[in-house]
Amino acid sequence: MRITHASLSDLTAIALLEKACFPPLEAAPIESFENRLKVFPNHFWLMYDENTLVSCVNGFVTDEEILTDEMFENAGMHDENGAWQMIFGVLTHPKYRGKGYATELLRRAIDESRKQNRKGVILTCKEALIPFYARLGFIDEGVSSSEHGGALWHQMRITF
Repeated sequence: MRITHASLSDLTAIALLEKACFPPLEAAPIESFENRLKVFPNHFWLMYDENTLVSCVNGFVTDEEILTDEMFENAGMHDENGAWQMIFGVLTHPKYRGKGYATELLRRAIDESRKQNRKGVILTCKEALIPFYARLGFIDEGVSSSEHGGALWHQMRITF
């Protein structure tokens, strides 16, 4: 397995992985990933099995302390000098789940954020995934104001 940051050449693979991992109302469109890749490609962590993208973690950096729905669509809110690494998506292809790949990518994102002197990492997740993120040190802050895809989301945070 190879871990790398993204470039525009990864766009199609990322968009296909997103569609394999999320229902249509929750999946980001390819245009959203294109905008993100143009602004913050170094905040995408990708895991490839040879030429197959099997897992991806991505999100931007900001001084905001609450992950909002607007952030998913507005790559221009990224501030490379921001205090908090937001995580917009944690994706693993269904055929590759249960092997620790998402955990490995999240650890990489957390470690890089710590080395970049961020205050921490913030994400939102569905209730069923709270224990998964808690194992990595994320603390559940309760139900988020997010209405993304019509689902109920919890905000979770690691503070360094």
